[in-house]
Amino acid sequence: MRLLARVRALLNSLDAAALAPWRAAWPAAPPDPPSVRAVAPHAGALPVLAWLPAAARTAPAFSAPVCAELLAVAARLAWHRTYTQADVSSGAIEALFLERYGWCELLRGRALACGFLLLGPGVHYPAHHHQPEELYLPLSGTAEWQQGDGVWRERPAGALIHHAALEPHAMRTGSDPLLALYLWRGSDLATHARLDR
Repeated sequence: MRLLARVRALLNSLDAAALAPWRAAWPAAPPDPPSVRAVAPHAGALPVLAWLPAAARTAPAFSAPVCAELLAVAARLAWHRTYTQADVSSGAIEALFLERYGWCELLRGRALACGFLLLGPGVHYPAHHHQPEELYLPLSGTAEWQQGDGVWRERPAGALIHHAALEPHAMRTGSDPLLALYLWRGSDLATHARLDR
């Protein structure tokens, strides 16, 4: 898949020591067929995909090739939402969140998973955690990120954001959508994020 090759080239082009363990965990050959977490893709296109053209159009030079390729193949990828309407009705998350949130996974090997998170504008992704260690690379848009009970910090495209295993973290977008590459590393890559209630 050309998109996966572009993602790998992007990661290899970044001069960041923090990426070394993630590059080392990248499988020598992607599984064929690729392995993905056991979540059924959403029936039809997720509403958040309406924001993908804007995210691709405003991507900076370093990530523009990946964003353009993702836009070209997005309709053929399996986009998911981890959370359900029941989470919304229980008050755990805002209804707007479900309309403006989605992710797709490109690769899951034995020790590393890689995919994209897309958030529309004006969204608060509440505090959540998961077993795998995580690294985010925002590709387009600027958002605020919170780790644990820390202060909210604005992080632009190109910033590396690390979350330790089980570390609570949250994100919120302003007037622009956020498109971010995520990398999960660990032994339990089939797990899902859980909201911190």
